[in-house]
Amino acid sequence: MIRLPSTHAAITAPLVASNSAFPGIPIGRSLLDGRPFHLSPVLTDTAVLPSTNSLALGGLGSGKSTTAKARIRRDILQHEHQAVVVDSFGEDNAGEWAPLTRSLGGRVIKAGNFTLNPCSDLFPPEVREELVRSLVAAVEPGALTHQAAHALQHALAHPKATSLNGLVDALVRPEDGRWPAAKLTEWGEGAAIALSRYTEGSLRGLFDGQDASLPETDLPILSFDFTGLDRNSPAIPSLMAAVSCWAEHVWLPQSTAVHRHLVLEEAWQILLSPATSELMQRLLKNSRKEGLSVGAVMHTLSDLGEGKAQDLARLCEIAHVGRLGPEEAAAVGALLGLPAWAIEQIPTLEPGQAVWKVGPDYVDIIQTVLSDEELSLTDTSARRRKAQQTLAAEQEAVATVTDSGEDSDEAQDEELPAPVEQDTGGGAGEGDWDWELPPNVVDTRNVDLPRHEKVLQAALEGRCDEAAQLAALYEREDINTHGLYSTQALAWLETRAQVAELRGDPGQATQLRATVARMGKGDWIEQTDDRTTPQWHRGPEPPTPAPPVDHAPPAPKRRRWPYVAAIAALAITIAAVYQNAENDRERQERQERAEAYKGRSGAALTIEGVKAAVVAHWSTDRERVILELSSYFDRNARYLRIDASGKSASSVRENGWFPKDPEIELPVDDHLADVTVRVAVGGRTWKEGARADSRTVRLSPTGVAYDAETGEELPSDL
Repeated sequence: MIRLPSTHAAITAPLVASNSAFPGIPIGRSLLDGRPFHLSPVLTDTAVLPSTNSLALGGLGSGKSTTAKARIRRDILQHEHQAVVVDSFGEDNAGEWAPLTRSLGGRVIKAGNFTLNPCSDLFPPEVREELVRSLVAAVEPGALTHQAAHALQHALAHPKATSLNGLVDALVRPEDGRWPAAKLTEWGEGAAIALSRYTEGSLRGLFDGQDASLPETDLPILSFDFTGLDRNSPAIPSLMAAVSCWAEHVWLPQSTAVHRHLVLEEAWQILLSPATSELMQRLLKNSRKEGLSVGAVMHTLSDLGEGKAQDLARLCEIAHVGRLGPEEAAAVGALLGLPAWAIEQIPTLEPGQAVWKVGPDYVDIIQTVLSDEELSLTDTSARRRKAQQTLAAEQEAVATVTDSGEDSDEAQDEELPAPVEQDTGGGAGEGDWDWELPPNVVDTRNVDLPRHEKVLQAALEGRCDEAAQLAALYEREDINTHGLYSTQALAWLETRAQVAELRGDPGQATQLRATVARMGKGDWIEQTDDRTTPQWHRGPEPPTPAPPVDHAPPAPKRRRWPYVAAIAALAITIAAVYQNAENDRERQERQERAEAYKGRSGAALTIEGVKAAVVAHWSTDRERVILELSSYFDRNARYLRIDASGKSASSVRENGWFPKDPEIELPVDDHLADVTVRVAVGGRTWKEGARADSRTVRLSPTGVAYDAETGEELPSDL
């Protein structure tokens, strides 16, 4: 008997034909077809993925947070993205994102150690009012009547309303305005009582400071640590309202990153609050325009109830669902539109495995792969492992005392770990499986691998018709020799599916694999401790207790390697053939770009009614590129700014002229690679300090320019 890890077995025949490939960071490997899974949503074509927001679900220990942390870390390191995290879960009053944040040179901001003044003049007037209304709604939702809103507006205009304490005084003792002071006092009483919770009550110290302590906007990652707060406290939605306003009106306009991420741990606490749900809905809907991806991480959708909060979850185009109970899996599947086969697998998933849904069509089961460094930075199960190690140590001590009378040789044998697999003599023969294959996985122990390799090689060389005919011929031979339902015959269905994909016929590939599933049988693949293949990494496991002494002779170990070698050989061959084809394609594309090289690219843009042009010039030595933004002589232009690779340049119109057009010079590692630049333009209504509308443009040295978010080719100024 043998037990194969899912990555080996599933490589030979995917359950669902998924020929989609997404650009971006590596995340893991598909358990359906063994292929690597990459995804950076902002790099994906908008026709495939209209929104870049994501939702992560899963029970305790399913790996949802670990996957989220690994994704953010890789996007920051590989693509220079920025992230803000709202962290409300951890151990020992420390957020679980803290180690990762510090390792990336970011900052952890603990609730209670900083004060945010919602009345600061660093916020525009409309933002101050919105933030104060959110604070009131967080503690007293019914206090914001129409009359209270007017009293609040009147109080915010008072000279003493430069802090929350001054604002409460202006509500309690207002001056006459359009309405008499007595009326204003009556109307503002509820809002004043609500805000008093922040100046005199249990929430004191969060918002009642005179100075606004606004965090830096140029750090790679910021983590707002709410773990020291009561999870049912109104402080969490209040702080979240403040963080949302800061992110929307300060961080996003000032950030120079190509793309930003806002991650919400335990997001149900935020989405359920009336004070913050509208803020989050606006961020989710405007995320594409703002260059922002919102990521919500939570246990189950049932935490959101059945109201507006679940509607917010539907705005996420990306979902990865870890292990859940059958009932919760069915509810999640219905909300997200998952196929029945995926819903059935959710309760059986192991840590680090998740059903991923990307856009409207792509569904796969992915095993997250972590490096040792990422494992140490994302581990959230230290307490549980410590308890397991303590228990294992106690059991080992008891076993040592009990067996102290045995001779030294037997005692030494008992200290060895128990074998991964041991024959119990239950009647199974050496060549039998101790688990049933999944419905689409073919047993390749008796398959003639060289013939399959020959067919695939022909298909990869472009001779798809010849490969299909050859596969059909070999299939008939195996059917005549071994039978219609033999593993040799089923193996050809998978090879024919591979040929169909290479020929550009995914529909036929899906039908062929569905045939394998109907002819096969069994449950999902079990995961073992085979560490030779990429899989979910864990922290140090507790020592295995010594097995009780059994004086019966030990059962012989199974010879697993012939079967593993057979399946691994087919998997390696297919992977190598695909890799060679991919390398050939990349070499051809690079050759085409080299032939089309012009060394200059530009795009004509219209932003906020202003006609502008961004131009890239590559130096003659092809080691530098100069980016320049100009509005020509458009009288509506007031402000110009460009950002690229951590550098920025801006110019403000003075006396009807721009002193100098913004210009950036960047080093170039690959002169054939595109350059991405963010262009911000302020029009006639722009005021100094205000946010300007922006677009992100990708400039190619071949002279073509694209919208980096939509992939649309832009008109050139050349």
